[in-house]
Formats: sequence, C-alpha cells, structure tokens
Amino acid sequence: MLPKRSSLIIFGAFIFVAWNVILIFVFMRRPSSQGSLDSHGEPGKTGDGAEGGKFANIMKEVMRVADAFEAELESQRKILLQIQNQWSVWENKGGVTAANQNVEHSSPVVIPILVIACNRVTVKRCLDKLIEHRPSAELYPIIVSQDCGHAETSDVIASYGSQLTHIKQPDLSDISVPAQHKKFQGYYKISRHYRWALNQVFNTFSYSTVVLVEDDLEVASDFFEYFRSLHPILKSDPTLWCVSAWNDNGREGFVDPGKASLLYRTDFFPGLGWMLTKDLWAELEPKWPASFWDDWMRHPDQRRDRSCIRPEISRTLTFGRKGVSLGQFYDKYLRFIKLNTEFVPFTKMDLSYLEKHKYDESFEKEVYGAPVVTVEDLQSGKLSGSGPFRVQYSSPDRFKTLARNLGVMDDLKSGVPRAGYRGAVSFLFRGKRVYLAPPAGWSQYDPSWS
Repeated sequence: MLPKRSSLIIFGAFIFVAWNVILIFVFMRRPSSQGSLDSHGEPGKTGDGAEGGKFANIMKEVMRVADAFEAELESQRKILLQIQNQWSVWENKGGVTAANQNVEHSSPVVIPILVIACNRVTVKRCLDKLIEHRPSAELYPIIVSQDCGHAETSDVIASYGSQLTHIKQPDLSDISVPAQHKKFQGYYKISRHYRWALNQVFNTFSYSTVVLVEDDLEVASDFFEYFRSLHPILKSDPTLWCVSAWNDNGREGFVDPGKASLLYRTDFFPGLGWMLTKDLWAELEPKWPASFWDDWMRHPDQRRDRSCIRPEISRTLTFGRKGVSLGQFYDKYLRFIKLNTEFVPFTKMDLSYLEKHKYDESFEKEVYGAPVVTVEDLQSGKLSGSGPFRVQYSSPDRFKTLARNLGVMDDLKSGVPRAGYRGAVSFLFRGKRVYLAPPAGWSQYDPSWS
C-alpha cells in the first residue's frame, strides 16, 4: 500500500508544478482585444499620447495576469495542503513503514561518549582527539565524569567549555574493603564511579546507548564511524552485548594492515572503548560489583553466551602506563598496540556477515578448513602461502605455552582467551594468518581454565 501512496504523492506534486508552468505560459501569451486595438493606436492619435496609452494598457494586462496567477497559486496551495494533511494521516496510521525500518537514516540516534576521568591531566590528549575526530557535537555529545576531586584535572576538563559536559562523582569517601583487599582500594572506587556515571547517562540524561572511554585512550579517525555503523546490529542481535574498539592482540605485526575494515565476533569482553545499551545497563546495574568490574563482566553469569564485536586493527590506543593496575601488561603488550590510521566508511558497508548464523558458518569453514601445523612449522619459514593455518590446543597449559611461543596474550578469563571466539584466537604470525584453536567440535568454555 505504501508504494501506491508514495506514487500518488509524487504524481500530485508533479501535476502541481506542471499546472503552474502551463498557467504562466498561457497568461503571458493570452491575447487581449483591448490590447490589440491599442497596439495600432487610435485614429488621428500620434506621438506621446499614443505611446502613453500603449504603456498604460500593457501595465493593466500585466496586473490582470498577476492577479489571476496569484489566485490560481492560492488554489493550488490549498490542494497541496490537502495532500500534505492526507500524508500525515497515513503516517499516524502506521502507513510509512519504510522509514520505520531504518530509523538511523530518518532520525540518527544520539550516541554520547562517556569519558571516565580521575586525576590525570593527560585527559587533554584523550579529549583533543575526540573533539578533533567528532563529526557532530549534536550526535556525539561528550560527557566527562570525574572522580577523585583532582583540581588540576578538573581545570583541564573545564577549559573545554561548551564542547563537553563536565560532571563530578560526589562521593569521594574511602570504601570499607576486606583487609586482604586494602591495596585494591582504587579498584573499588573505580567500580563505584562507573556505576554512578552510567546511571547519570542513562537515567539522568536519558540516553539509550553510550560509548565508554577511559581518560588514557586516544581514538582513531574513524572511531565514531565505527560505533555508528555497529549500533543497529548491537540493538537487533540478542547474541551481542557490546561493541569494542579494542583488539587485545592488536600489536604491530600481529594484525593485517591491509584489512582495516575486518571485524570479528569475540567472546572475550575487551573494554577499552566500548558501547553498551540502556537495556544492558538495566540488567547489570542491580548486581554491579563492588570492585574489579571488568573481570566481573567476563564471568559466565554476566556474559550469558553473548559476544562483542571487535576490529582487526584497534580504534583506541592506551597511553596510560600509570594507574591502579600499575602498568600490568603495558610494557609487554599495550604500548605496542597499533592504532588504525585508515578511515573506513563502515556506515556504507554491508556488515550483515557479523550476524551469528552467517558468521558461525564462515568461521567453521575458515578455521577448521585450515591445515593443522605446529609452532615449529610456523617458525621454520617453510610453510608456503599466507594461510590460514591452525595451531591446536586442548588444555589451558597447552594454550598458555603456545600463546607465549607465538607472541599473543596467554591469559584466560573464565576459560575464554583474549580476543577469542569459540575458543579460537585469530592473528598474524610472520605475515601468515594463524588460528590458535581447540579441536573441531568445540561446544563450550570451561570456567576452571582461569
């Protein structure tokens, strides 16, 4: 029904324009008996008198045509208003389904960026890059939530004025923690801050989604494009629960620089620049942990067999060695993460391959269709071609040994390897695509592998 109604509207508008063009042509060419007589002049009349009469008659004809044209325009305006009113009725009855099918095009969703800050004045580097690459302040409002009450950091944030919104976590008190966790006080405060800040975004500002960025992250030029393109699939696919800009194994030499557009599903919660929805927050907030919130997110009770989307090449880069984690992994891994430098127009690409049924079918063929090789085979340089090749593990100890020998991160969280999907970790080794994977027939993770 909608295509017919749309055709009628277009046809009506065309008739409206065409009719007015015809009217102008007819009125301007229409002869007048009085005008014909005057054009020859009156007998015995010559000179200025005759010319003056001609001019007066021409002006009368012009005024008459203008009046008629104005009246006809008013009539046509009323017809057009009737068409518009009928269109509104169809909309209210739900007739315009095509627009509803793609709300991102008709009414782009606002995706705020929540920056979690504390006492690092280097937040300026983070904010400078966000503002530099932000395509629209209206579609991507920046909210900086500050904990710690650090005056110098507060001054840096305030210096951006109306370019962002600065909110401050009001409870700066120490938290009562178990004696054995006294040195982890910072982790407890971070968890409290996250809970407060996310409640502000979803319940006070009433946004429906958010991208979280820590104050020590630098973003790539297509950071906003990346999250914009993946928002629809995050909303529509119940097997997904987050989108992350981070690849844990995204160091130079371990990613393919020619595949900046390549995206993956991963069972490991990456963090470090990630998007979640208000619906997910409503699920997580009542049971939000007192500390170590990121590891808590990786527990099966929270993940519930859902996955995240991650890129081949990271869209964030961490420059914060100093923090509550005291530089854990930073010197060995994080400082070498490659930040994407090629803008990828994700919103113009078909990303349906990330839908679970399509992705799993392709994943099975790609990973388990690859020949099984050993680390020694890869290191020897005797293997021809760019892969893929599969290195197989069947125990947590074997995984750790292989991961270390191949140079990828070797820790497991609730049995899930970093960047892994269905147990398989994808990376480059000396220019060859490698999957560090469990045997075919894998069915589930073992949480004891931690």
